[in-house]
Amino acid sequence: MAETLDGFALRLRELRKNKNLSQTELGQLAALHYTHIGRFERGASRPSGDTLKRLADALGVTSDYLLEGAATEAAKARFEDRELLKQFQEVEQLPEEDKNVVKKLLDAFLTKKQLQALAR
Repeated sequence: MAETLDGFALRLRELRKNKNLSQTELGQLAALHYTHIGRFERGASRPSGDTLKRLADALGVTSDYLLEGAATEAAKARFEDRELLKQFQEVEQLPEEDKNVVKKLLDAFLTKKQLQALAR
């Protein structure tokens, strides 16, 4: 009897192949043995929370996307700049009033950059 693959297994395999990674290479990036990658891709087992995060980080997606296929902009967001990501994570912990200040500062900076680009 053929086993049907769940969405997680399919997304994991597809993302790995899109990045031109072997199971061994993905395992190395996520600090896992390649046999675990194979089991996940076959739907034979599911990763723990920590393992899921390592896989998502290695593939440049969110854990939500890997598990559920969430396609919202927030789920698709991927920060190449780890320092910037850390700063945004710290801002998320601030009180709402402080977050609004940061949003206004970012908005003003981005608006200025857009105006400078138009003036060229």
